[in-house]
Amino acid sequence: MPETPGGGSQRESPRLEASGAAARRDAEHLLEPAAELLVSNDLDRRQVRSALPHVLLHLPVALLLVDQRSSAVVYANQAALDLAGDVALPLPLADWGRASSLTDLRGAPLTVADSVLSRVMRGTPGGGEAVRAAPRPSDPPDLGRVLWATGFPLTPTAEDGEAPLALLVFLEVGTPPGAADDPEALLAALRNRAVIATDLAFTISDPGAPDNPLIWVNPAFTRMTGYGADEAVGRNCRFLQGPQTDPVTVAEIRDAIAASEPITVVLLNYRADGTPFWNQLSISPVFDGDGALISFVGVQHDVSERITSDLEREQALLAERRAREETERARARLALLAEVTTQLSATLDTRESLERLADLLVPALADWVVIALRDEGPNRSRLVIRHRDGNASVVARYAELAPDAHLDNPLIDDLIGGGAPRLLEGLDREALAARAGPEIVEVVEALGYDSAIYVPLIARQRRVLGTMILVSTEPSRRFGFDDLSICADLGRRAGITLDNARLYEQEHRVAEVLQRSLLPAIPKVDGAAVSASYLPANSVADVGGDFYELLDLPDGSLGVAIGDVVGHDMTAAAAMGHLRGLLRACAWETADEGRTTEPGRVLDRVDRLVQGLDVVPLATLVYLRAERATDGAVARPDESAWRLSWASAGHPPPLVRLPDGAVEPLVGAGGVLLGATDDATRSSAVRTVPPGTTVVGYTDGLIERRGEDLDLGIARLCAALAQSDPTDLDGLVQALVGGIGETRDDDIAVIAVRLD
Repeated sequence: MPETPGGGSQRESPRLEASGAAARRDAEHLLEPAAELLVSNDLDRRQVRSALPHVLLHLPVALLLVDQRSSAVVYANQAALDLAGDVALPLPLADWGRASSLTDLRGAPLTVADSVLSRVMRGTPGGGEAVRAAPRPSDPPDLGRVLWATGFPLTPTAEDGEAPLALLVFLEVGTPPGAADDPEALLAALRNRAVIATDLAFTISDPGAPDNPLIWVNPAFTRMTGYGADEAVGRNCRFLQGPQTDPVTVAEIRDAIAASEPITVVLLNYRADGTPFWNQLSISPVFDGDGALISFVGVQHDVSERITSDLEREQALLAERRAREETERARARLALLAEVTTQLSATLDTRESLERLADLLVPALADWVVIALRDEGPNRSRLVIRHRDGNASVVARYAELAPDAHLDNPLIDDLIGGGAPRLLEGLDREALAARAGPEIVEVVEALGYDSAIYVPLIARQRRVLGTMILVSTEPSRRFGFDDLSICADLGRRAGITLDNARLYEQEHRVAEVLQRSLLPAIPKVDGAAVSASYLPANSVADVGGDFYELLDLPDGSLGVAIGDVVGHDMTAAAAMGHLRGLLRACAWETADEGRTTEPGRVLDRVDRLVQGLDVVPLATLVYLRAERATDGAVARPDESAWRLSWASAGHPPPLVRLPDGAVEPLVGAGGVLLGATDDATRSSAVRTVPPGTTVVGYTDGLIERRGEDLDLGIARLCAALAQSDPTDLDGLVQALVGGIGETRDDDIAVIAVRLD
């Protein structure tokens, strides 16, 4: 490969002179902005000198600007000042050389007659010279820092009486390993390194091999083309050509190579990644001493870096960015549709659904939104308004101007009845003022308006539940037909989910009325205080088979029942109503006719009727009878204890809280579930308790926990009952059910009776 020139020696070969020219071209390329300023006919010298420091200040090489007449340094960039230390400019060049401790590789100062400094002062360009600077702590002390020095005059004549200027460039190239003891080897290695460090791409091809393949490329070639040495060496450089490469220019290159003549052309080449660039290509033949052709040296320079290539790349990036933005918008819209469906499906509360929908639309799709839902209940419509900036006072005023009959608002009333979604740009103030008054125009303008989309909320059978208005306030966010399409889809999805919520609310109201009608009104009973509560499971129907019952029997006794029909739906609620009626009839009949009133017998009779009439599948039930205990003699009620008798059909035992605070379960009267067998008989148990005792019946939903033994739930309930206040039965019941929380897997029924 060619060698770079040394310090201007007359013994250098043509190859070294050529390399020196390359080094000079490198320096000229590096300082091209400054050179353009210096040769410009439109700027005087004072303008040049004021602009030059700004251009050169941050270059990663040491630069000096020298007045050739006075041999004084008039400018030095920061890297040059770092070499010389704290010096004041202007400064004689020889003094700067001494201050910077620059020497040649043999240690001679650069102030000698034949050095790059003196040659530049004589107006002779310096092809390149290796010099030393003071070593840094990390440098070998016997060698110091090695720089490649290049100099050339910038103004060959002194027109206008001004002194000509010269430029000195010092590029640090480091110390090649193993070259410290051999100055000639060091010089050759430094020349090679200076060429490799340039931004110019160098290639060498072998015309003696088939197809004239490349045998060497420098790193700049890889940086410029993207092809590594292992990809380029061994191939003809036509791999840089592509579909838009000019065939005429290619033919010129081929003819010049065939004639072993130098040529310089500009043609379109392609990098490894396929991107094009304009390549200024110079090819020179190299001959040996006998005149035989031994290689071709190519110098390539990307002249499109600041013009064509950057522009095309910028346009490509812009197109890619636009495509990516459009893809992101499409993805965001699809994500919004999915999120709307998910969020609206997660609740069956209409108002919450409207709030969630508004929160999802603003600001993701619109700057503000109005959602109006036609209501068949007491209120004519439901309205939700959301603005990205809040604007609570303006939003409230908008709601006032279009009170509950929002579906008659002129902004939306034309959509009711199945109108198609519409896209509007601009606000028709006159039409709006004529239909709704001038103040609403002011309110809409205060909220902001550039474009709007009006979308009906369509439910099943093409019924229009209401409408939503999505408003954009900025021209940069103006709605288009893509937005109209996604809003129409949103209207359909929102309409279906809102319709589901409305249907659920209607069913919920029906179920609640049904459940409450099946539960008894608590009668006033002499000598007893009563409180009860029913909580449905978190199910769709909000009804179930749990119930309680309080009977003021004709024989003066008090009947208390708590039961649970299998199921949590309308069927279980209906069966519970049948069971409750049968229990009331059996308990009342036996007490009225003076028959045996033992609770076990009552449950057996109820079981036979349940199975005979086939009205209840399976159910658990506790029936308790409370009456004054007289010990066979008449006693005053306020002095009598209470006699409790009870029987159970597979139900958890009721609890008693005695006046001293002790809590005990009423056990000893077990039995199988109602409807389980045809010949079941149930025993009764009896206990006497003092006045002030509280009896609590409950269903298993109050004590059951998934994966937990039922006895633990009963123990927990006993502890809660012991800590409660028996004088406040309503508070006692609320305290017992309050620990369950909002999530319930089963219905809960509780009844508490204080026997005074």
